[in-house]
Amino acid sequence: MDILFNMRAFVCVAETGSFTAAAQRMDLTTSYISRAVATLETHLRTRLLHRTTRRIALTEAGQRYLHRCEQILGYIEEAEAEASEAHARPVGNLKVHAMTGISQHYLIKAIAGYSEKYPDVSFDLTLANRTTDILDEGYDISVVIAQELPDSGFISKQLGTTYSVLCASPGYVEKHGAPRQPADLSRHRCLRLVNNVMALDKWLLDGPDGQELVPVTQTPFQVNTADAMTEAIKAGIGIGVLPVYSAISGLKDGSLMRVLPSHSLFPLGIYALYPSRQFLDAKIRTWVEFLREFLPERVAADEQAVAAFSLRLGTPGGAGLTANGAEVFAGKPAPTAERDSTS
Repeated sequence: MDILFNMRAFVCVAETGSFTAAAQRMDLTTSYISRAVATLETHLRTRLLHRTTRRIALTEAGQRYLHRCEQILGYIEEAEAEASEAHARPVGNLKVHAMTGISQHYLIKAIAGYSEKYPDVSFDLTLANRTTDILDEGYDISVVIAQELPDSGFISKQLGTTYSVLCASPGYVEKHGAPRQPADLSRHRCLRLVNNVMALDKWLLDGPDGQELVPVTQTPFQVNTADAMTEAIKAGIGIGVLPVYSAISGLKDGSLMRVLPSHSLFPLGIYALYPSRQFLDAKIRTWVEFLREFLPERVAADEQAVAAFSLRLGTPGGAGLTANGAEVFAGKPAPTAERDSTS
């Protein structure tokens, strides 16, 4: 039994005063409306209408029930209007999961920009370095970085790509020198970043001569966040892997130097995941669209900056670049020597 339809039929009969008029309003047959009301009365075990050949009238129970039906149907109409508005206009609370690094360096700024454009949307942001089941954990959308996505059944949109670079502190380079080729890393103190998108015991470097695998079997230090790894590298503990977005600030202010600047590692895609494409809530749709415009531009700008501030090979220990482009060697003017032109 479709109780909501039967309630609507009963209300329509009460408002129009006849089954015939109610049938015309609802574009149905009179017998169909009559059966709907009779079914409702049988379900309630209560007579709602007095029927005569000339007119109908509400019973006392029918009057009370009519009042409740009008309230219930009003709430339903209101809910339907809100749901339809959510499909058409961005409004309400957006519950977002995102991986920590990408969120701290890009998403917070993206939220600020989005909020200026859509002020009726609020954000509930959870940071966690893992993929999540959006439905089980109640998220509207998840922003993750990964080499490839597992088959989850969710809709995915690629927002951009990123990669990592090898960094050291100027003090470490002055004391230990800089590696000139990937094989040299075996003689350096290599720090390990523990997460679910990077291999722990090996670094696969992409360079001008292809890929080269460097094992990292022992380490003086490992940690599970890029921000903590950044501080460890700045402190001179060793050479470590940093995502571009984590390295950029230290490279700009000179507290970090890029080593093996012709090489990169751990290329990753940046993805937005959400449950369904059909009847997509406007706040989810516009947030994904905003990120697809916002992120690639910022990521590209950071990659260009990393290239500009990268360590150059060819001088003893390696030479770096200051913010104005002047070369330095461990905080001092670089000695004259032939240098590799790559950066």
